[in-house]
Amino acid sequence: MANILVVDDQMGIRRLLFEAFKEEGHSVKLAKNGNEALRLLKDFQPELIIMDMNMPVKNGIDTLKEIRTFNKDVQVIMMTAYGDVQTMERSQEQGVNCYICKPFDLFELRDYVREILQ
Repeated sequence: MANILVVDDQMGIRRLLFEAFKEEGHSVKLAKNGNEALRLLKDFQPELIIMDMNMPVKNGIDTLKEIRTFNKDVQVIMMTAYGDVQTMERSQEQGVNCYICKPFDLFELRDYVREILQ
């Protein structure tokens, strides 16, 4: 099974994704913002990061840019409640695998995760 990092400022979403992917046997760590995610990445090596695009402190794109300076290979699913094309283009430059619009279908997200981790 895989290491998954979930980064979202909404506790309910972090908890939901923790339970869903833990139940499938993955090792899951949670961060409430980009800075916390970067601290966790010093000791935790995820194969997949599921990250919210819009967060206080450090948004998903800025966090991903920083992650890419030391990890070019980690897979990323970006979540957003705002389908801003320009923002999506900026995140695509950082190698985002796919986007999930909030509110999302948990079963669909699980399918994306399985596909990416294969």
